[in-house]
Amino acid sequence: MIEARLHDGSLLSAEVHGDGPDLLLPVDPRPATGARADELRRWGVDPALGRSLVRGLTAAGFRTVAFPYEAHLMARPRPDALTPDTVTADLLAVADAAGADRFAYYGYSWLALSGLQLALRTDRLTALAMGGFPPLGGPYAQMLRVTNAAHTMAGSAARQAPEGGTDPDGYDWSAVEVSATEAQTRQFVTLYEALRGFDERAALRRVRCPRLCFAGSADTIPYGEGWGDVTVDIAGAVASGRAEMEAAGWEVRLLDGLDHTRAMQPENVLPVLLPWLTSRLGRDGAARPAS
Repeated sequence: MIEARLHDGSLLSAEVHGDGPDLLLPVDPRPATGARADELRRWGVDPALGRSLVRGLTAAGFRTVAFPYEAHLMARPRPDALTPDTVTADLLAVADAAGADRFAYYGYSWLALSGLQLALRTDRLTALAMGGFPPLGGPYAQMLRVTNAAHTMAGSAARQAPEGGTDPDGYDWSAVEVSATEAQTRQFVTLYEALRGFDERAALRRVRCPRLCFAGSADTIPYGEGWGDVTVDIAGAVASGRAEMEAAGWEVRLLDGLDHTRAMQPENVLPVLLPWLTSRLGRDGAARPAS
């Protein structure tokens, strides 16, 4: 166990496992238990998601640095200070605390876009893997509307999951009620506000380390009127931008039939991430050119 001092002065614990090329994983390596585990299962999320990723990647010969960054931000929100620059400072602080001068990074959803911002601000990355958020066609404007809506609703919603039993397909996702606080939701408004006007095409070719983008082919989430009446279509963005991304040197994968939640589960991530990282990084962590 190590501790990193983040941009706001708070301490974030991380677990370091294995030996080999360094890999930063912003996931909680400790399985959820009790009511929290039950809640995650209702949403179709493996309560041991982080631990499963760590075990799989460590067994494959990587030195994994796993840290519950999102949970830390929910416990210590930064309503006015969560920006690409401060997120980058945090991620580099974790790498420094782990003694990882050069490292690969894998993140999913907003933690994937955080990895892209990291890659644009440092030359220390040996590889970048983005899941559930593409480097081209990212839903920045849509997520700003969704997070603004969540912020508006914060504090007044019941703390419960929507109806639908244990099958995520049975949920009415647009009817989900906000259980986060005003400060917790506002920090994500701050993040997406800071990304207004982000030039994706300029960024696409600036990242020079080996880079992977993947998403589920059914990763399309329609939000109702209360959420800004927008559709976050990750799958459509990846499909339509695939040729341009590949021309810029990205490897792109669409996982057949998987939605946003299922595409982040270890049994679907590891078969994509492991062979790609293994082919791109040697035991010394040096990046290998794309074949």
